[in-house]
Formats: sequence, structure tokens, C-alpha cells
Amino acid sequence: MENRQGIQAEDLYELKSVTDPQVSSNGKDVVYTQTHIDREKNEYVSNLFYVHVEEKQSVQWTYGNHRTHSPRWSPDGTQLAFVSNREGKPQIYVLPKNGGEARQLTFCKNGVRNPIWSPCGEKIAFAITLGKDETIHDTPSEEKEKKEIKPLIVEKMKYKSDASGFLDLDEHSHIGIVNVKTGEVVQLTTGEQDYHLSSWSPDGKYITYTADLAEDTDFSFNSDVFLYNLESKETKQVTNGTGGFWQSSWSPNSRYLSFLGSEQEFKNATQTKVYIYDLEEKSLQCFTSDLDAPVGDYVVGDFQQGASIPGVQWTNDNESFYFIVSDHGNTHVYFGNLSGEIYPALHEKQYVYGFSLNKQAHQAVVAISRPTLPGELFLANLETGDLEQLTHVNEEFLQGRALSDPEEIEYESAGGWKVHGWLMKPVGYEEGKKYPLVLEIHGGPHAMYANTFFNEFQILAAQGFAVLYVNPRGSHGYGQKFVDAVRGDYGGNDYNDLMAAVDCALEHYDFIDKDRLGVTGGSYGGFMTNWIVGHTDRFKAGVTQRSISNWISFYGVSDIGYYFSEWQILADLNDIETLWKHSPLAYAKDIHTPLLILHSEKDYRCPIEQAEQLFISLKRDKKTAKFIRFPEANHELSRSGKPELRIKRLEYIRDWFLQYV
Repeated sequence: MENRQGIQAEDLYELKSVTDPQVSSNGKDVVYTQTHIDREKNEYVSNLFYVHVEEKQSVQWTYGNHRTHSPRWSPDGTQLAFVSNREGKPQIYVLPKNGGEARQLTFCKNGVRNPIWSPCGEKIAFAITLGKDETIHDTPSEEKEKKEIKPLIVEKMKYKSDASGFLDLDEHSHIGIVNVKTGEVVQLTTGEQDYHLSSWSPDGKYITYTADLAEDTDFSFNSDVFLYNLESKETKQVTNGTGGFWQSSWSPNSRYLSFLGSEQEFKNATQTKVYIYDLEEKSLQCFTSDLDAPVGDYVVGDFQQGASIPGVQWTNDNESFYFIVSDHGNTHVYFGNLSGEIYPALHEKQYVYGFSLNKQAHQAVVAISRPTLPGELFLANLETGDLEQLTHVNEEFLQGRALSDPEEIEYESAGGWKVHGWLMKPVGYEEGKKYPLVLEIHGGPHAMYANTFFNEFQILAAQGFAVLYVNPRGSHGYGQKFVDAVRGDYGGNDYNDLMAAVDCALEHYDFIDKDRLGVTGGSYGGFMTNWIVGHTDRFKAGVTQRSISNWISFYGVSDIGYYFSEWQILADLNDIETLWKHSPLAYAKDIHTPLLILHSEKDYRCPIEQAEQLFISLKRDKKTAKFIRFPEANHELSRSGKPELRIKRLEYIRDWFLQYV
């Protein structure tokens, strides 16, 4: 056992991701999505697996080298709908629980997503993207369409997306319904707005969707909840156009509609809350107004594929419900009821990244990750907090690997603020030896590190590095004041929090060599890496990833640039002085730390010109710097990019620190 090696970069090919558990109406049958990497094809492959909560033996239900996901049980539990790209575009398929072949149900030209069963089990609603003059009845062409090269005509500021590239502004998201028996499809929404399917009321009367119906969406960041009456075809707006709301769900008696969102009082630093609309009283209330923690999943990770947290999940008593809260580096399952009770039902040091409720009992199947557990499914008793493990997909692999289990730290930073984080010892740690340390900084900044498996950290620990990672002010999970504190103060007390973290580690862990420190981070963490090496020489090496170096040029080139800068730096192009003051490029002359710059060619969130400016500035002054450009990759490279490129990235980080720290 002592000779086991730690996690290596290429182990990504061996690890499996387990996500999106779905419990049937009987509370016993569970289907989930399992994803692995096809090494030859350099692609992700996902299939559906079944497990019974009492037998705890997983069985594979779908096969093939495709992406199969979004399993959804029919209301009576006899059929399973799912989405697969096995025939090209992602389409809905239906599979009988008792066996047989899956039947393709939709044949839409652009594919579909987000299947939602009608309460009667006879229909399925879905989301679809339609271009100009396209309808839901258009089917994929057998002939390969010749891609026409034409200019992109831009008249709106929101014309590109890191996830989708340049947007076809004639395309819009709409809602369709398919008859499960006949395959007949009906288009519910039309027009030049985007309608995002959310839920179907248990009494069958309403489809809920969210939309921003403002005339000028360049200056609107709202998302309202709407009720579409399937009989009268009338629409009712539930929210009042003053915030962003999403993920609606219903009490079983269809009286209460719950959803998540906020009034955006602190722009994108606002904590998400639970809202409940009473259809009988026609009243709307914020249920979690007194809870100083964000509802939902704000964890930064680099492993799970296709993980998603649902909104509120109701029990059959029409009074009680459960939801996820991000809190102090953990995600907890919270209980609430209409009487106003609210408390954590599952309150462990772990990351719950998926859950599906057994509505008949206070039980749920939860997807859980911990620092030494990449991710598995558990049956949770939400009254006692007891857990029973249902899957063991990575157990055999991990038996041959040694993982580092981090220790939690808390320290006092500027202004007496408490900051929380973790210190991971090197794999094979020996008393009396000195070890180098790498400070890791998360992106966002409104996100949080957590008690979860982090592949990159384990790889560094396996190479003999201690790894320090904390949640400086600006992070979620520590209250509204804490998450809002970074706005207008980039490079201020967030920098002090990170330097205090290093001081704390050096004070309490005598095995850390103070002369062998490294620093790295991505996105906001890349900004902070740039800022740190421009303000201190205490680090022997830095790796900056998908970073921001110049807030002035960032303003117009990012897919979020024109509003993100105003929200976060509190300045626009009328205040060049402030933008430049917070730009790491302004301090490039003071950078003496060997710096590796990693960036993706198709990163539209932090465009690659940010890296180019920094690299040329450093090389112009004959500083030690290297620039790695990743082809055909975007801002999500470290999490969901091409597997080969993800592994190369990990190797570049590892080797740079081995060379210079």
C-alpha cells in the first residue's frame, strides 16, 4: 500500500464520472449517467446505468460510443426518456423499463434537449433551437449541407458566447411537445424571443418557462418566470421583470410553484434564493430571505461531466421540500416547508453535485464527491443523515493510487475577516522533510473551492508539492457581504487574503519550504496570478491560465466584457484610469517570476489577446516566460475540453513547477 503512486495526468483516461441520478416514482429504481473517455477517439462517451436502491448492483442500460444523457422516468416509472446523439443530432429516445430497444421519438433538424414528461405520461415537452424560417417539423437532411462562407453581420452587443462561439442572431430557443405514441410534434412558442422550458405542472394545466422579453436585451439581464396555459394558450407572467429567475418546480397538488433566482441587488455577486408562488392566493414570497448563503451549486471543480443540480424538490405532503445550499466549502441538502422551517438535512463535509428525491419518503439519491472520492451515488436518509453507497465506479482504480486528504485551515486576514481553505500535503509525505508549495486560486470570482476531488491538485501532490487553496473574499458560501467585497477592489483585499493564506501555511506547517513557492489559477484566478507576480517576488514560478491582464481591452472583446467590467471593476471606458489601475499589465515591468501562460484559441470569455499582451510585454523586457496556445479550445478547457489537450495542460503545469520551484 505504501508504494502506491499518486494521481498522474494520464489517469484521466481511467477515471469515470457519475452524474444526474434520477429516482423513479416507486422510490427504488435509479438511472444515472456515466461518462468516460474514449482514448482512441479523444472523445467523451456517456451511457445510462441502472441501480436498485436495495440490491445496489449497477447494470448498463445503453451502449455505444456516443453522448447519451438526461434520463427522465415517465410518471408511472414504466418508461425512460433520454437524449442521445447516436444518430447525429441529439434526439429524444424512449426505453421500456422491462427491456427492449430504445425508440427514437424526435427527428428535429437541429436536435432537442431537456425532456420533461407530461403528468399523464402521454407527451414529452422539450427545448429546441430554431433558425429563421425553420419550424419544429424540419428534419435533418441526408445530404451534408455545404457550409456557406459569409460575413457575420453584428448589430447587438450580445453576439458571441464562450460556449457556442459566434451566435446566429436569427436563432432562438423554443418549446415543443411530442406525442409518445404517435411521434407527432407541436411547436408551443414562436417569434424572435428565447423561451427556456422549465417544468410541467402535475395537474397538466401549465408549462412553465423563463424568458427575457425586453425589447433591448443588450441592456437587460432579467429572466422572468411564465405560466403557459395549455388549454387556453394564454400566458401569465409570475415575476415582475426586476431580476433573474430559473429552475421552477411544483408542489404535487399544483398549488405552489417554486423557483430559484434573485433581484440582482449586487449584480452577479447576488446570492441565489428560493421563491414560492401561490397560485390560489396569487402571491409571491422569497422563502430564503433570511438565509445568508447561496442556494445552488457554486463549487469550482475539474472532473465531473454533465453534473447539474435541480431546483427545489417537493415531497408528496405538498408542504415540504429540499434544495441545495453552498456553504463554507460544502454543498448541503436543506429542508424547508411552508410553515417557514429551514435547516440542513444533509450537512457533511462534502460536495453534493446531484440529487433526486423519493417524494414518498424523506430519502434521496445523491451524487457526492470528497477530496479523495471522485464521485459516487449514495442513498441518503434525509431525516437521520445516514448514507448508503450505491455505486463504486472508481473504487478499483483508486485502490492502486495514493491520494492526499487535505486539512482545513482558517485564518484572519485584512480587516479582521476570517478566510477558509485547505492545505494538501504531498503524497508520500515524510516528517522532517521540506516540500515546495503551490498556491491555487479559483475563477469566478463568485464561486468556491470545496471538499471535493480536484484532479489537478492531486497531480501536483503526487509530484511532491503541497497544495494550498482558499476562498478569498469574493467567493460564494460565506455570506452576501463576503461575496460582494471583491467588486471594485480587484487586487486589493482579495490579494491580501491570498498572501495571508501563504503566511498562515508557512506559520503552521514547518515542512513547507518558504523559498520554493509557486502560484497558479485560471480566469479570475489567472488575473490574480498575474497580479500577484506583479506585486511580489516571493514565488519562484507562476502559471497563469485563461487570464485577464488588461481591463481596458477586455471591455469590448469578451462575451461578457462590457457589463462584467462595469459590475466588477465599477468602471467603463469613460474611466480608463480605474481600468488600468486594476490591470496586471500595468505592473508587467515588476514581474520577475518565471511565468507560464496557458490560453485557449477560442476563449471568448477571456480572449487570447489578454495572454498575447502579457507575453509580449514580458518577452520585450527579456523576462522568463513561455506561451502555450491550445487549438480548438475555449474557456472550459480544464473541465470539459478535448481530453488530450486537458492532459497536455496538466503536464505543462506540472513540468513548469518541477523546473522552476
